[in-house]
Amino acid sequence: MKRLIISCGGTGGHFMPGLSIARTFQENGGEVLLLLGGKNAPKQMETAAKYGIVSMQFPASYPSANPIRMGKFLFHTASGYIKCRDAVKKFQPDALLAMGSFASLAPVSAAKSLNVPVFLHDGNTKLGKANLFLSRYAKAMALSFPTLNADQAKCPAVQTGFPLRPELIAGELSKADAIAELNRLYNANLSPERPTVLVFGGSLGADTINKKMVIEGDPEETKDLQFLRLCGPGKLDSLKELYDRQNCKVLALESAQEMHLFYSAADLVISRAGGSTVSEIAVYGKYALLMPYPFAAENHQEDNARWLVSAGGAEILHDSEASEAGFTAWILNWLKHQQEFREKGKKSKTIARPDASRQVLDMIENITNLPK
Repeated sequence: MKRLIISCGGTGGHFMPGLSIARTFQENGGEVLLLLGGKNAPKQMETAAKYGIVSMQFPASYPSANPIRMGKFLFHTASGYIKCRDAVKKFQPDALLAMGSFASLAPVSAAKSLNVPVFLHDGNTKLGKANLFLSRYAKAMALSFPTLNADQAKCPAVQTGFPLRPELIAGELSKADAIAELNRLYNANLSPERPTVLVFGGSLGADTINKKMVIEGDPEETKDLQFLRLCGPGKLDSLKELYDRQNCKVLALESAQEMHLFYSAADLVISRAGGSTVSEIAVYGKYALLMPYPFAAENHQEDNARWLVSAGGAEILHDSEASEAGFTAWILNWLKHQQEFREKGKKSKTIARPDASRQVLDMIENITNLPK
């Protein structure tokens, strides 16, 4: 396989694993084209260009019960099909990989019309409606996790893992080295000797995590704690007073690119349960307190969290159960049993798939090379 088109629609949950696969393919001598649909496409094209990856935007939106929005979806799909078909015809790929969502309908249809083999990737523990529909056109589907409804797919399904950024896979450091680098980058005064908790709510942050996952009162036992908090764009100013009142050290940022440093520095992770997040936590083998986003489509973050829980390396706290008092009690227990929790976190590594990008590409290559 020398040429591959990867189609990504909508959110970073589709784009980032698609970009990781593209980078792996290109680093191994392949030529790749990204087809990007949705409102985030311009920014995603800029990101792809940083890695020397060629990309193209096509019109995309999502089906809706609202007649006006449904009309928009049909119009975008038709115009997207024309643009994608022209791109497929010019690029002449050996295969097309679609990363999910109904934004993939146009590129998948374009590939099928030109007899280009179609493959799918799903990033959650429950197949979405779009991939279930598109599976009838696919040679095979790559699964990030053991999937609850894989039997409903109309093509073979292969578990490959969730493709993660190469920097995350190769970036694990000792706690001391990671904290030294964080101190240098952010002019912080963190100590590798202190228990360290990483708290974040995804790329946009999460109010419940930002405001409820804090220490209540002034317990003596938590004074040696240090928190690494990624609050989300535009949210830090409103939280500064809250974090300044904490009786422990807090490094609070809106966001950061160097996630390998934060995972390496942490003894405990508190976060949402997106497909990429739980996969990253598994690779680093950190114990996690997971708070699934309650409004995720088909409650898929709950299922993602249960995957990590199944290895013994995490537990679930629902938004409706979160409180400062409850979190403080939980942290006090964690402080008393840190080694036990550390050993539990290591169990997550038994289900990690750090070579997922390569596994997806191997699946495509093996099937496209089958005798006709």
